[in-house]
Amino acid sequence: MPHPKDTGRFRPDTRLSLLGRDPDKFDGVVNTPVYHASTVLFPSVAALKGGNRKEPGKTFYGRHGTPTTFALQDAVAAMEGAHASFVFSSGKAAVLAALLAFVKAGDHVMMVDSAYGPSRGLAAGLLKRFGVETTFYDPLADPAAIGAQMKPSTKVVYTEAPGSLTFEMQDLPAIAEMAHAAGAVVITDNTWASPLYCDPFKLGVDVSVQAGTKYIVGHSDAMLGVVSATEAATPAIQQAFEDLGACAGPDDCYLALRGMRTLSVRLARHQETGLTLARWFAARPEVARVLHPALPDDPGHSIWKRDFTGASGLFGVVLNPISEDAVAAFLDDMELFGMGYSWGGYESLMIPTWPHTARETSAWDPASPCIRVHAGLEDPADLIADLEAGFVRLNAAE
Repeated sequence: MPHPKDTGRFRPDTRLSLLGRDPDKFDGVVNTPVYHASTVLFPSVAALKGGNRKEPGKTFYGRHGTPTTFALQDAVAAMEGAHASFVFSSGKAAVLAALLAFVKAGDHVMMVDSAYGPSRGLAAGLLKRFGVETTFYDPLADPAAIGAQMKPSTKVVYTEAPGSLTFEMQDLPAIAEMAHAAGAVVITDNTWASPLYCDPFKLGVDVSVQAGTKYIVGHSDAMLGVVSATEAATPAIQQAFEDLGACAGPDDCYLALRGMRTLSVRLARHQETGLTLARWFAARPEVARVLHPALPDDPGHSIWKRDFTGASGLFGVVLNPISEDAVAAFLDDMELFGMGYSWGGYESLMIPTWPHTARETSAWDPASPCIRVHAGLEDPADLIADLEAGFVRLNAAE
């Protein structure tokens, strides 16, 4: 049967099964094949000289992309509502490319204080060494307060909603309006929502970054970053992509394309289980607060409800003041919750977090331990039983 070319008329779930593949080009093969390539041969000197590495979908040299790369980039751009997307070897590489695309020595960046740790590290480390100044602003600050901290040299306002570890929401449309009025580009980290639950470009941002390692790949077996951009921002992002050379491998692109086919059904289960666990935690006497913007009593709930169409499986839990030994007793012997970095895969994870060690303008009380939870695809009843056993250990250790 013919493969639909005009996929824009279909709903998101249908588009996830169609985008990034063209069986007619590959002898009817359903999935875009994996192209391993460094050298690409040209038939003549004229063709070699005319090879345009910046032509969309043009294979020029392996580092610039192959049909596998282009299929993934096109699929993500279409799902996220971007003009173009570029895939990188990791989420951190994607963040770096997005920042370097718009700043030079002497410029200034406004970055939310709740940003992903490696993003903060790049701003406070690499960018600082190259003469780019960063101000970390409170994630709960209103746009006017953020604007008051901007300088004539501010080129980027970097946002993340919900925030890493502490899950504060930000009013992206209002921030974008303020930043654009001052001539700054707005970058947002859209990893938590994925392209399915948030369209950042409708909210006014210029560039979206994602750790595709998380929900796009979905199986904890590939490293990937994605930068998506508006038409106006695309040339700068494409140049950063060329300059850094941090391309994603073709096998990882293939795994990401495969992951996108099930993104909708996986996210629906992550959301359902995540909310089930969040409500369960909220009822526990050991818990001071659950950090999840989809809960009605969360301070950012109204913004989440306005701007997002769903929630992922990642949220935070603030425990009542207890010892580190009790937290360790809770986490160490879990049967179903793994303890490791990253998230977005099929397995449930929990790690202790220390927000107070990585904040400049938004204070967190170190006496109240924090836990980050990722709800996987296991049965929620089994996960709750595992958590109940953990709280027995926690209380015994106190």
